[in-house]
Amino acid sequence: MCYVVNAFRLRTLDTTSLCSTKYTELRGAPPKGARLIGPRTLQSLICASLLSTGATNASPAVDASPAVDIQDFRGRVVYLDFWASWCAPCRQSFPWMQAMKNAYQSRGLTVLAVNLDQNRGDAERFLAQFHPSFDVRFDPQGTVAEHFKVQGMPTGLLIDRHGVVRFTHIGFRPVDEAAYESQLREILAEK
Repeated sequence: MCYVVNAFRLRTLDTTSLCSTKYTELRGAPPKGARLIGPRTLQSLICASLLSTGATNASPAVDASPAVDIQDFRGRVVYLDFWASWCAPCRQSFPWMQAMKNAYQSRGLTVLAVNLDQNRGDAERFLAQFHPSFDVRFDPQGTVAEHFKVQGMPTGLLIDRHGVVRFTHIGFRPVDEAAYESQLREILAEK
């Protein structure tokens, strides 16, 4: 059984394919119809759309304000992760994201995790178990997830320094960690 976000109502699907890790790769020119995520689009998505309902101190990286200064992301590689507290693979992805942030932040990586729980308390309890030092934002209405067409949990997007989504990962399996890290290193090496 796998949970997916569809029109921002959670429902179950009797399939394992959405729970397994999949990724797409973009090399060279974007395919026809691909969307470039420019600074204004990213700013409006993250700044205006990520809502919160009050702060707690579950994690030092949790910011109750929806504002994110887009200048912080200019020229950086962004790993944008969509997650929920009920998602079992998300429990495996959080330690990996923390390790990637620790290893590659100095080379230009920003990790941003967007929670889709409708109940902020569920997310806070999850965060209290992991204590991430990367940015965590809240999107209970699913506005940002809708824009990125999130179909499974977790969904990770690897966005290059020019704002182009280069890899999409649906689900998370520890066996794929090396491949994901290789993708990160590849994009971090680009100018």
